[in-house]
Amino acid sequence: MSSRRDAVKTLAALAAAGLFPRATRAGAMPPDAIERIGLQLYTVRSLMTRDMPGTIAAVAAAGYREVEFAGYFGRTPTQVRQLLDAHGLTAPSTHVGLDAVREQFGATAESAQTLGIRYLTVASLDMRAIKTADDWKRMADVFNDVGRRAKSAGLRFAFHNHSVEFTPVDGAVPMDLLIRGTDPSLVAFELDLFWAMKAGQDPRAYFERHPGRFEMVHVKDATAAPASDMTDVGAGVMDWTQIFAARTTAGIRHYFVEHDNPADPMQSIRRSADYLRTLRF
Repeated sequence: MSSRRDAVKTLAALAAAGLFPRATRAGAMPPDAIERIGLQLYTVRSLMTRDMPGTIAAVAAAGYREVEFAGYFGRTPTQVRQLLDAHGLTAPSTHVGLDAVREQFGATAESAQTLGIRYLTVASLDMRAIKTADDWKRMADVFNDVGRRAKSAGLRFAFHNHSVEFTPVDGAVPMDLLIRGTDPSLVAFELDLFWAMKAGQDPRAYFERHPGRFEMVHVKDATAAPASDMTDVGAGVMDWTQIFAARTTAGIRHYFVEHDNPADPMQSIRRSADYLRTLRF
């Protein structure tokens, strides 16, 4: 009963903050396809290092309309914004370190605002300092503090998971502790669907358990068990139709393709985008 009450309170808070997808708030049926396919640029980091302008152009040509940054490769926010604008791209999110948003918030926020970024998304945590359930609860408090600063700057704080957040500690699942311990008006989550699956989790069950909390997802496919290796979207066993059918429950606003170590980055992102354009849910 308490979990149901928590879910109702979460949904109410998200609605009050205007954080549901637009179509849901308006009462219309959501679209049955991804309108703006996104890419986490970590996928093409080797190409970005050699030729950032050319890589951004190729990403747009492959059919992507949104990107998520993982570094700016020595360019100023203004220069990066010009590149995005030239190719009709927007950047809703950037991956940052926790230290960057705690100790250098002003500079981090200013860069994001120049780029039109909304989400300051912490990509991972230093696990050397997080050993117990109480440590995870304290991290949730940190997230609330940073989320409050982000909100005051017109931004939104988010956290991206790997598999470690699903490994029970002291009888509790860290991901659950982070979600339940954070204010939904201050903290969002970017569910990495591959790492959740790798940890034995069903994303749809997580959407039901924590409705409205997953405003972004990393779209990464997996080969069949027992290997469960990362592969191009559509080339694996993930049931994308079923996962994305729960998008409204989850609260998904942005979909970012990612492959951590593709053999051919450009071929990989093209294949993933081509598949997602055909997907209906």
